[in-house]
Amino acid sequence: MTDKLFSVAGVSKLNGVYKVRFANDLVGRIKALSKSHEDVQLFELPREMSKSEVVAFLKAHELYTNPAYREAIDSADEKYNGAKTVKVKAAKAAPSLEAIKARVEAKDAETAE
Repeated sequence: MTDKLFSVAGVSKLNGVYKVRFANDLVGRIKALSKSHEDVQLFELPREMSKSEVVAFLKAHELYTNPAYREAIDSADEKYNGAKTVKVKAAKAAPSLEAIKARVEAKDAETAE
């Protein structure tokens, strides 16, 4: 990974996919992205930062409240910071009372034999 620093960051959408963007010239980067991208959201950072620092900063920025931007920021976080998103599986439905009774009765029948 490089140790290049950036003073501008944000997200943009190209072909329906949002990505985190890095730059050092706000006006020039907005002009370049606006030609082919949709929904360009760039801003100047409070100080120059590396890509990994920018992504960590974006996770605390108001852009992170937008679900579409959040997905792009999380993806960049995984790429530049090695963060893994934990996916939680839905819990299985609890067994019914009848199913529990049937198991107990089957177990009692086995032990009685």
